[in-house]
Amino acid sequence: MHPVQCDRALSRQLGVGAVTAFVIGQVIAVGIFLTPASMARSLGSPAWLLLVWLVMGGMALSGALCYGELAARFPEAGGGYVYLREAYGPRVAFLYGWKCLLVMDPGITAALATGLASYVGYVVPLSTGAHKAVAIAAIIALAMVSVAGVRVGARLIEWLTALKIAALLFIAVMAVALRAGDWSNFAPFVAQRAGSDPLPGAFAPAFVGAFFAFGGWWETGKLAGEARDPARTLPRALAIGVSAVTLIYILSSAVFVYLVPLEHVTSGETFAAQAGEALFGRAGGVVFAIIVIVAVLGSLLTLLMALPRVYFAMARDGVFVRQAAAVHPRFGTPARATAIQAVLASVLVASGTFEQIVSYFVFITVLFVGLTVASLFVLRRHGGVPAYATPAFPLTPLIFLTLTAALLILLAGHGPLQAALGVAIVTLGAPVYSLTFRTQPKKARLNDLDPDHPAV
Repeated sequence: MHPVQCDRALSRQLGVGAVTAFVIGQVIAVGIFLTPASMARSLGSPAWLLLVWLVMGGMALSGALCYGELAARFPEAGGGYVYLREAYGPRVAFLYGWKCLLVMDPGITAALATGLASYVGYVVPLSTGAHKAVAIAAIIALAMVSVAGVRVGARLIEWLTALKIAALLFIAVMAVALRAGDWSNFAPFVAQRAGSDPLPGAFAPAFVGAFFAFGGWWETGKLAGEARDPARTLPRALAIGVSAVTLIYILSSAVFVYLVPLEHVTSGETFAAQAGEALFGRAGGVVFAIIVIVAVLGSLLTLLMALPRVYFAMARDGVFVRQAAAVHPRFGTPARATAIQAVLASVLVASGTFEQIVSYFVFITVLFVGLTVASLFVLRRHGGVPAYATPAFPLTPLIFLTLTAALLILLAGHGPLQAALGVAIVTLGAPVYSLTFRTQPKKARLNDLDPDHPAV
């Protein structure tokens, strides 16, 4: 491997198609194959299931439009970290990066890799040690693809995303063509089935599941430093990507309900297996496992390409080890930042404790996303309107923040201990910042390190 250096800017190589593929690849992972089951079981009604997807899709779209303006204002690597830094100062931005760096990013990466390995184990039996080895090998291999270049990784993500969507559409077409299901599964359309949770309490787990399925669209802004004409590319890609995901989720859920009556839904895993068996007989489970593997491969590569840009931006701001700002001289990618995420994720896979750790940060992640969208009001007060403005401002961010507040209430009520622990652990980053990085010289700021970088 070639040595790395810190005095180069990231190369702008990504167009609308590539970034849209990042959005779709980031969002559509294993969630859509698991969450419809718990959502359908809790709600017990096709109409309420559709309503939840529409509300969460509208929330994600309104948030994506807001993030589009933020990306247009600050077309540089780092995404939410940069937006929070410019709106609220370095301390809040550091806490966001602290949360991403230590637990959320490696935890999500480890969770996806372990999920990938579990489905590989469904096709080919694996021991516990082999299961962990497959997950770690996937992380290392895809990290190497990420380091090898944005263009190479983006092309692979585009192919994986296309294959992922094609697989879901194939399931839908085959389900109808083979008449493998029953349209009577949709009746009654509104009334709840016996055994479902009473309303409005049923909405809590349903919205939590939908949030997990939609999670990740906000990470795309971290690639702004490598997008061509980011003021146009990022907003368009976010809007197109989130809208496409919403339609795909509604269609996929409808196919699942068509194939499996809501009364027969037991768990996420058996729900997917039942759907596959209804379509393809005894081989259905293997077919679904392969589809999930493809979906997770695309999302895992997206994570390993997008998330390290936060550590890269933090290092350039002087609030993280400066070596993480190194750009590979041949590939033009943040090689060391990518390696940090891959190593931490591999450690979590080996330890086997990452699932509990990630659960502590769900509440704080939603809180930071809401705080980021709220930064639009701060930035507009001080910096005017950029080249791309959020449509229907201030209504769009207000809709998102209202739905975010409702989701936070649901999360806090559904798991108060996890919410409190998440806030407490992130709060521990405050004294770390004060003792270690608060007095760092400003010469490490981004524009000083890279004079050719556009001013913010």
